[in-house]
Amino acid sequence: MANLKTFSGFPIQNLTSDPVPYAQALADNPYAGTWAAGGALNTGRESVASSGTLTSGQAAAGYASPGVTNAVENYNGTSWTEVAEVNTARRKAKGAGTANTATIIFGGDTSGNATGLVANTESWNNSSWTEVADLNSARSRMTSSQYGSTTAAIAAAGSPPSPAFTAITESWNGSSWTEVADLSTVRRLAFGSGTSTSMIVASGVTTGPALTTAVESWNGSSWTEIAEVNTSRGSGGSAGVSNSSNLIFGGTSPTRTAKTEDWNGSAWTEVNDLSTAESDNDGAGTSSAAWSAGGNGYESRTEEWTFSGLNPATTPAADYSDAIVGQMYYNSTSGQFKAIKDGGAPIGTWAAGNTIPASGYFWASAGTQTSNIIAGGYGPGGMLNTSFQYDGTDWTAAPNIGTAREQVSGFGASNTAALIAGGATPFTTKTEQFDGSSWTEVNDLNTAKCQGAAAGTSYTSGIYFGGRTPPNTALNETESWNGTSWTEVNNLNTAIKSIAGFGITTAAISVGGSLPSPDTQTGTESWNGTSWTEVSGTLNTGRGSMGSSGTQTLGLVFGGTPSTTGKTEFWNGTSWTEVGDLAQAAYGRGGSPAGTSQSALATGGEDSAPRNYTEEWTAADFTINPVTTS
Repeated sequence: MANLKTFSGFPIQNLTSDPVPYAQALADNPYAGTWAAGGALNTGRESVASSGTLTSGQAAAGYASPGVTNAVENYNGTSWTEVAEVNTARRKAKGAGTANTATIIFGGDTSGNATGLVANTESWNNSSWTEVADLNSARSRMTSSQYGSTTAAIAAAGSPPSPAFTAITESWNGSSWTEVADLSTVRRLAFGSGTSTSMIVASGVTTGPALTTAVESWNGSSWTEIAEVNTSRGSGGSAGVSNSSNLIFGGTSPTRTAKTEDWNGSAWTEVNDLSTAESDNDGAGTSSAAWSAGGNGYESRTEEWTFSGLNPATTPAADYSDAIVGQMYYNSTSGQFKAIKDGGAPIGTWAAGNTIPASGYFWASAGTQTSNIIAGGYGPGGMLNTSFQYDGTDWTAAPNIGTAREQVSGFGASNTAALIAGGATPFTTKTEQFDGSSWTEVNDLNTAKCQGAAAGTSYTSGIYFGGRTPPNTALNETESWNGTSWTEVNNLNTAIKSIAGFGITTAAISVGGSLPSPDTQTGTESWNGTSWTEVSGTLNTGRGSMGSSGTQTLGLVFGGTPSTTGKTEFWNGTSWTEVGDLAQAAYGRGGSPAGTSQSALATGGEDSAPRNYTEEWTAADFTINPVTTS
């Protein structure tokens, strides 16, 4: 009998779970984090003293209408509860504490106009506030080690009476403040987080006044300048438990911003934005689980930041096992020998990308995961005429389309070569073409319609199929685009609207969709350049208004309605297989028509409101199969 190790080329491992591709392991990491709505503050305000964690946070004092407040609220990860008030009402004070049961608040401004600076320090024992020793330098607009404690904390920088900026650092030992090494850069309204022996001070306002990108790291005795933030700003929120893992969010730069940056100990990376641009917001927690609350204009809004998984700057855990084609192993949990083989449904996951500058759904999409464009759609204020380009990392505003519309379809190879057609403005035949610099109206569709699907990897060659006309009549029409005009060709077998499609002019797939009754469809049709053929493979979950990516033989559809879903299904040319769900269930999402089943993009969407979601699908093209004797 052949030795299994020799036969397979790999040692047979004993694993408690199936291995995963490295891309999947990295999918849920700090760079896939997202902000979501949390419970609203009972007292809307700005410039609070923040401390604690996502599930045990505290917002103390601040600026509310009609002035400074002494209100204190504790957060449990779901809602805010009012607790005993601080003795001195103030704004732009700072706090420290690892939980909302034991915290301190210090400094601040009692007047609301920077003339009532105080040095007061108060300590919270989970039932009442007690005044303890004052700061040596009365000031506001400081930064602090907000994950410090009632016996060990740092207060740095800020605005004393004169001059208006300082680099002074003071250390708290539970009974008194002691001046220690100054920061290298004087500043105020900076971002700070960490502990009394390991913290970060980032960005802020310097003399001038001018915003700085400078960042300094504290080791318990001295400050060291480290890598700068990407966007200079002041007066925002921060979170982190050391000088190697931090998050900053919101602030003024110079107008209020939603930008969020993650520090992994070596570099700052822009990650997903706050849902709403904010300044004078505050927050606390870790770089993987944080909250932001309040903001300019006495906001009561709370947002929660969460992610899970591996940081790309770290190495996999000791028990991590990558999936290698050809490997055999024993899964001790299921009691099966298994092998990894080529082909089959891709193993992968969706990970969050940077959010789109505008929320919307039912827009046209063209291109790939790393070169994508969206245009038109429906947003919070109605139909859109905007378009945005994606380079695989960031979204950039592109020229507006000529006619605002929703439920529009598109195709094209990249974010500089796209075509969009149809839509509801109400119903239109308009077709527009993008060459990388401007949108140009070209020849119209033969029939005014919306909610159809399109396929084509070049903006000079594609097809539009299905959809609906007024008032709600499903269509089976197919029109072919040759770069100059649309020509009616053979119809779909079933008239249907809200369908998904992918492929090219001569080889495409139409799938799912809806009819007046029933409102969910699972059927699939295949186009060979001349006619449509119904195939036996049907979706596992009937739905319409999906996003899509891929070719006639390897594709994906994702999201959909009427039961808003995050389900993703893979097409292998014959049948559909459910694979990893989207992180955000939504319908009307854009896709990557020129993408693949291993690399796709899902954009925007609607659940309870239009969204600015971006999600990236990364997968390995292999399967894990039990070893049998047959």
